[in-house]
Amino acid sequence: MKKIALMIAGLGIATAALPTAASAAPWTSVNQRQAVVEQRIDQGIRSGRLTRREAVNLRSEYRQIAQLENRYRRSGGGLSVSERRDLDTRIDRLMAKTRYQKHDRQGYHGPRR
Repeated sequence: MKKIALMIAGLGIATAALPTAASAAPWTSVNQRQAVVEQRIDQGIRSGRLTRREAVNLRSEYRQIAQLENRYRRSGGGLSVSERRDLDTRIDRLMAKTRYQKHDRQGYHGPRR
């Protein structure tokens, strides 16, 4: 009886832990995320979905984030948790802004016929 109770308790714990482990997305480094942002800006320029002004503004914001990252890395021998969180938030905002700018139809005039 005791074995069955322990087995049921163990299964309950394992079942509760599985969704958390499966749903945890792998962490992506700041450099990888910056590369994705840069690719999206380049793609927006090539496709014509970003105007020249939008691209210049997005690249300027991208450079500011890269400079901030360099300052963070120089100040303490790497990125602290709060610095990484700050950079992640800034990159998230830039990605959202890039996505918005690409879909606001200012630079894209539809397929040519």
